[in-house]
Amino acid sequence: MPTPQEMLERFQDSYALGDEAIDHTHREFLELCLAAANAKGPEFVETFQALFDHTNHHFADEEAKMQASAYPAFGEHRANHQRILGDMDRFCQRAAAGRAQMARAWLNDSLPAWFDLHAKTMDSALVVHLRQHG
Repeated sequence: MPTPQEMLERFQDSYALGDEAIDHTHREFLELCLAAANAKGPEFVETFQALFDHTNHHFADEEAKMQASAYPAFGEHRANHQRILGDMDRFCQRAAAGRAQMARAWLNDSLPAWFDLHAKTMDSALVVHLRQHG
């Protein structure tokens, strides 16, 4: 599975979906993933929280677009977002309590794998829908 650094390096070829706003937000997301992955000590808690905050806004923006365009897969897409936000929130709390090891592992292993699949499937389908109905 690619790392956030590899994802950023291949962004145009692998993750750019052709919607300027979504692509910009996805690039920011990957940059924050990389910053958190590279953060040491107490800086990890701050950068991981910044990633969580960004992701909350990122998902809210996407969900607003889905609702405004009557996206038929809204429920499934939103449920996927909610699952990730729930995981991220739990790991933020653990990291803030001094237990960052599991958060780091999740950030380095599970989150990139999730983003890779989510961007290429759910977000790609959303962009096609927005082009047709947006």
